[in-house]
Amino acid sequence: MKKLYVVNYWVPFPASEYGGLVVVTAESDEQCYEILVAAEDSYNSNHFPKAWEAVKKAQVFNLVEDVESKIVEKFTT
Repeated sequence: MKKLYVVNYWVPFPASEYGGLVVVTAESDEQCYEILVAAEDSYNSNHFPKAWEAVKKAQVFNLVEDVESKIVEKFTT
């Protein structure tokens, strides 16, 4: 069953001021994380541990229908 993850991802200053809200459809926490880190234009590899922490804290909703695993929407600064 697919899930909808609402991930609040933020890397605090002074390491970065980059972050935002990312909505992802995925089958598991691991797949959600893999989708986030695969978006290389959005995530610096030095911050991948922060992305994993964010996935573990994300709001998660079960989806009724099967959809493609992907980033659905993102708002980043």
